[in-house]
Amino acid sequence: MNTDTDRERGVLSPADRAYLLGEREMSHDQSKRNAEARIRRRIRAAALDFVLLLHTLPEKDRKQIFERTTTDERFLDGLRATFAFVYLGTERYGVGFEEILEPAVRSSEEYLAAADRDETVSVEVTFDVETTVESSLEGITARLDAGDPVTPRELFSIVMRGSDDATRHERIFVVGGDDDGGPSLERLAAYLDGDLERVSDGVAVIRLGE
Repeated sequence: MNTDTDRERGVLSPADRAYLLGEREMSHDQSKRNAEARIRRRIRAAALDFVLLLHTLPEKDRKQIFERTTTDERFLDGLRATFAFVYLGTERYGVGFEEILEPAVRSSEEYLAAADRDETVSVEVTFDVETTVESSLEGITARLDAGDPVTPRELFSIVMRGSDDATRHERIFVVGGDDDGGPSLERLAAYLDGDLERVSDGVAVIRLGE
């Protein structure tokens, strides 16, 4: 996660980032509520801005923005986080994610066919997610407490749940590769403010608070 609060202003101001990261103290509850309301308004306003960007931003500018996905890992992480933010929000609190994804992909494919190939196309979009329960979070927490190893995906699940403070452990042993599309150990270690040590092939330790 990018914790640089002094980046150029985007949806969030530097003060907003500091507040979300717990680096800015609010003296009154009303100040906290005001900050949270301001952030919500900016996110909604940014979503509306994308309607304008989609239809009016010149192609040369869009090209310069997205060419960075080949060289700028932080930018690529930001795009992934954007989709994750929308997915979590729509699936839990609004319309299903597919109701946003499918018409967006369909209209984009129709545009690409017309603009790039002088064609009209019929587009079918299929969005399907299958999940398989692998382990309970309570079991993962117990293994962490016992000093037993966990997988990168298991550690990521504990970190994302937020109710368990993984940083209370001096070290966390991790087994399994992080090159299968799962969470990056380097990013997990950085998020936990720990030091990653590769012990052997498929075995690593994240050292915290030593």
